[in-house]
Amino acid sequence: MKKDRIVSVDIFRGATILLMVLVNTPGTWSNVYGPFLHADWHGYTPTDLVFPFFLFIVGTSIAFSYKNRTVDAKAYRKIAIRALKLIVLGLFLGAFLIHYPFFKNFKDIRFPGVLQRIGVVFFLTAILFINLSWKKLIWVTAVLLIAYWLLMTFVPVEGVASTLERAPNNLANWIDVKVFGTHNYKADYDPEGLLSTLPAIASSLLGVFTGLILTAKQEKKATILMGIGGSFLIIGHMWDLVFPINKALWTSSFVLVTAGWANLILALIYYLTDVKKIEFGSIFRYAGANAIVIYFLSSFISKVMGQIQVGDTSLHGWLFQKVYVHDFLALETSSLLYGLSVVLFYSLVGYILYQKKIFIKV
Repeated sequence: MKKDRIVSVDIFRGATILLMVLVNTPGTWSNVYGPFLHADWHGYTPTDLVFPFFLFIVGTSIAFSYKNRTVDAKAYRKIAIRALKLIVLGLFLGAFLIHYPFFKNFKDIRFPGVLQRIGVVFFLTAILFINLSWKKLIWVTAVLLIAYWLLMTFVPVEGVASTLERAPNNLANWIDVKVFGTHNYKADYDPEGLLSTLPAIASSLLGVFTGLILTAKQEKKATILMGIGGSFLIIGHMWDLVFPINKALWTSSFVLVTAGWANLILALIYYLTDVKKIEFGSIFRYAGANAIVIYFLSSFISKVMGQIQVGDTSLHGWLFQKVYVHDFLALETSSLLYGLSVVLFYSLVGYILYQKKIFIKV
């Protein structure tokens, strides 16, 4: 590892990906503690912070990787290839079956998705970063957030005033149904939909600014990040009054609140590890070194286990019932223990890859 590497960013990335694995693989979705579920619609839980945290750290990593990169055809090609890999992996996850014909019917394949959004956001954020100054990027971020708010609240849908509720006249949902049809997560909307990708780019751009601060030659970086994070939280919660915090719609208030928490948490980790030189969180660094690989493997294996039949249930269900369900444990606790076991397994995978110096670039 390079001596000048910012340890706190590696820890933050790894912790985010392991938390993503935890909330995605409970023992049973029927029994999950509230903080490990997404908000029903408006509002947010700790689980709703996970994906925006990852997009935020994608932006931070872009600032590290491309700050002094020569802008030429090779740079554009590498950015495009990486984005395309992420999109293809996401589509594969959504379409794969373990039995013949090994892929879902075309009409049932979900087009949007987590990896697809990461790919698109990475591509556009990287292109913006290598072409614009940080001052212009601030304007782009502001325009994305304000324009999305105006579109969602003032543009009517087929002559009907737009709503921010889950309804046919919700502009983001309406566009997804019109564009993707049956290829959405739900029949009426997709949480990684088309229009909501605009503010998701802003989430990544806010991570870019944090990356620029961390790489700049200035003092009291932790204090600066704390101030920025607190400001984002205040503005985001004030904006919530007219544009509710909502992950499914990725509202502008959601962008600011989640970026606020990301800056506060990263500032604390930065202060402890990079300023005070306190060593902790190595397991997160190991996972963060192959974050996309761990996410893909966890999603793929979870899907395979869900499709393998064992009696009248799946391999996943059988393992949960046989190993984790006991009379002396609440089902929510059993479900959480299953998820923690999965996290432990992928932490071990991350450790082994790290020790063998295997870093798979996606």
